[in-house]
Amino acid sequence: MSGRHSLSLVELFRATPAKTSLLAFGPLVLALGQLGNSYANNISPAVSIGFAVVMVAFAVIATRHHAAEHRLRRLEGEIDADRESPFDATR
Repeated sequence: MSGRHSLSLVELFRATPAKTSLLAFGPLVLALGQLGNSYANNISPAVSIGFAVVMVAFAVIATRHHAAEHRLRRLEGEIDADRESPFDATR
């Protein structure tokens, strides 16, 4: 069995809904807003598309980092729980 476990976005939303929403959807909303602004004001789409690509990349990286933090906190919690009961009869 692989030691690598992919944390789903739903799991992150259950654990920390506000932070996950801001990191996953905030940059995407900004990207869409910039693309709409570019279209409405007849600005060259090259700048807006570049900004949108950077925002999407940021959303992906920030969400992955948040997932890694969540996994680390969960693992540290499991270790702390194991340390609290060194004479557990179930082991």
